[in-house]
Amino acid sequence: MALMWASFVLLTLVALLFVVVPFFKRERIQRLDHNANSELIRIYHQRLDELKADLDNQRIDAQMHDESVIEQKRRLLNELSPEKALNSKGNNRIFALTGAGFLIVLTAIFYGYTGSQQQIKGWHDAMANLKSYGERAVMQDGEPLTPNELQAFALALRTKLDQSGDDEVAWMLLGRVAMSLNEFDMAMQSFDKVLKMNPDNKQVLISYSQVLLMEGSDANMSRAATMLSRVLKAEPTNIDAISLLALIAYERKDWLQAKTAFEVLLASMQQNDPRYSMIAERIAEIDAHLNNEQQVTNTKLAEASNSEISITVDLDSALADSLPQNGTLFVFAKAASGPQMPLAVVKMTEYSFPLTVTLSDSNAMVEGLNLSSVDKIILTARLSKDATVVTSSGELEGKSDVLERANVKEYSLLINELIP
Repeated sequence: MALMWASFVLLTLVALLFVVVPFFKRERIQRLDHNANSELIRIYHQRLDELKADLDNQRIDAQMHDESVIEQKRRLLNELSPEKALNSKGNNRIFALTGAGFLIVLTAIFYGYTGSQQQIKGWHDAMANLKSYGERAVMQDGEPLTPNELQAFALALRTKLDQSGDDEVAWMLLGRVAMSLNEFDMAMQSFDKVLKMNPDNKQVLISYSQVLLMEGSDANMSRAATMLSRVLKAEPTNIDAISLLALIAYERKDWLQAKTAFEVLLASMQQNDPRYSMIAERIAEIDAHLNNEQQVTNTKLAEASNSEISITVDLDSALADSLPQNGTLFVFAKAASGPQMPLAVVKMTEYSFPLTVTLSDSNAMVEGLNLSSVDKIILTARLSKDATVVTSSGELEGKSDVLERANVKEYSLLINELIP
């Protein structure tokens, strides 16, 4: 602070020198110029006297006399410039003092409007109130800190850390104050400092997790969950960590984990706790989500069950001698009209007739193209020689007529055709 004011005084003195010195320098120059001009004027009058004497003695005529006088006047004017001829009649010391006073007043006014005296005063007040701010923030002693006081508290903490070096408690307080001010980057930087000094600081791990959740990205939520897991590993009943994990699970729509965490929280509270009803409502909401998911699952299972077809496959005895060696049996269903991609396929390399297979949506080859997606189907059983579903000469096949899928639960299919 003293250095700053010394700098102000020094700069003011330098400015005064620039204002005052030219006045005195000007006065000295003017005095020198005045003496030189007097000598030139004396010489001018002496020459005029000489010209007058020459005219009287008729050494020159009147015309030459007049021309010579004009020439002398012209020469005098050329030698006497206006600046050199100026004779200051004022008091330069008064001018210098006036300029210096004006400079000082102007400087004071300019600093009053644009200077940082209010910020400096606020900084001094913040440092003086650092202890009281800490008591009100940490010990809840007195009124809560206002936003302006939080800003002052953060300024004082940064100053203390700059002057005294790293301090775990100060960094932790600065991080929490930054959270209150929504300065999340400052909060995370502060908490990182604490965790470098003490990686197992549970309070900071929880506070850091809160900041990450406020940021909201999936990566931040995963990082927060990792930090909270460290806390619960050391302290399994930490309510703050459990509540934050419940929120993370809820945001991720992990309903079972969220419900478990909220139930633990509810069991730790009294019914008159203002948070009790809120958590109970959240659990009821999660139950509704779980019921909806169960209904969706049941519907899908029912649809899958409705789409199942049990097919009994047998071989025509007349074709027993035409069985391909090491053949592959394909049993599949196609849409009666539309895409030729099989809706469901069962492939077997070991078989004996008669046999029974089941086709359902779980046997689909392409997502979204399954038995449930069409109304009319054709069932096919084919004995392939090359282990592909593409037909070739010498393979055996049996097909059904066009069937209403919803009405078919069981079907007998006979392989009775030799593909030419």
